[in-house]
Amino acid sequence: MSTTKTSVVDEAPVTAVPTKQSFGSRLKAHFKKWWWVHVIVFIVVFLVILLPVIYVAYPKIAQSAVNDSTLQIKSMIISDPTPESFHLDQQQILGTDSSYHPKIYEFDAEVSLGGADGPFATVTVPEVKSKDGAEIHVVQKVDLTDVDAFGDFNVAVMLQEELDLRIKGKPGLKQGGLPKTHVTYDKTVTMKGLNKLKGFAITEFHIMFPPVNGIGMNGTVSIPNPTVMTIAMGNVTFDLSLDGHYLGETRLHDLVLKPGENIVPIVGTVDHGYVISFLTSKKNPYKDGILPFDIAGNKSVYAGKELSYYTKALRANTLHVKLDVVGALRDVNVTLPGF
Repeated sequence: MSTTKTSVVDEAPVTAVPTKQSFGSRLKAHFKKWWWVHVIVFIVVFLVILLPVIYVAYPKIAQSAVNDSTLQIKSMIISDPTPESFHLDQQQILGTDSSYHPKIYEFDAEVSLGGADGPFATVTVPEVKSKDGAEIHVVQKVDLTDVDAFGDFNVAVMLQEELDLRIKGKPGLKQGGLPKTHVTYDKTVTMKGLNKLKGFAITEFHIMFPPVNGIGMNGTVSIPNPTVMTIAMGNVTFDLSLDGHYLGETRLHDLVLKPGENIVPIVGTVDHGYVISFLTSKKNPYKDGILPFDIAGNKSVYAGKELSYYTKALRANTLHVKLDVVGALRDVNVTLPGF
């Protein structure tokens, strides 16, 4: 009987190899665990980009647009003047080529003559949407903060062909959904002046001989006004002189200078005796009887009160006219020897 041996082989245990996760799975797990970190990072990055735009770039863009805009004064009506104030009705036209059209809030603006040391008044500029051609209508009583400075402004209006008016303030500005910001509004507007009343003429001239109630002459004058300003000046007086000799006073009652030609009645007191003596004197160089007169501004009075700022402008200018005195005397049947 044979014996068979059975061999027993021991098998080592098998260890399972873990399955490798895909990149997408790992990324999903990462965000699931660390989502709050990414939210914080996103917010920080967003604010780092947005805040400089809102608080640095946006105000600079707004200021640049304001700087590039223009302002035109379409009309300016000054009425109801007192020694310390006047009523203003002014139309302004805004010019801009910006693609942005922000709202400019109402603001107080200092107004001064260009180049002056300080303003003569503060006006309230109403709210306006900034777009090309937008009209700004300022209607208010203006209290003068510096009467002398307003006098200087009126002297410039009287004497200069052009003058600068400066308007300065710090309005609020808002574009769409962006927050409100503030800009500096500093505009210098060039306006036409009266240019020494160039073109002034006495269109009618009559001698009243003898004088009536002290009035020795009357007529009409033509006063050109090339400006956009309408100016209520009240009763305006001028000193009349011949060859440096004071002859009397001429008056324009309730003068309101409007743009264009103004035809205004004029009356005056005249020293007839001196004029006749001058004409008949051997030293008279004006043998044709046409005499040169100087008309120097004296004062402006409105509602019984002198307006120093208009008086200052009137006294800065002297007009010169030639009048046919001999012809005017003939019209009242006064014939002088030698003429």
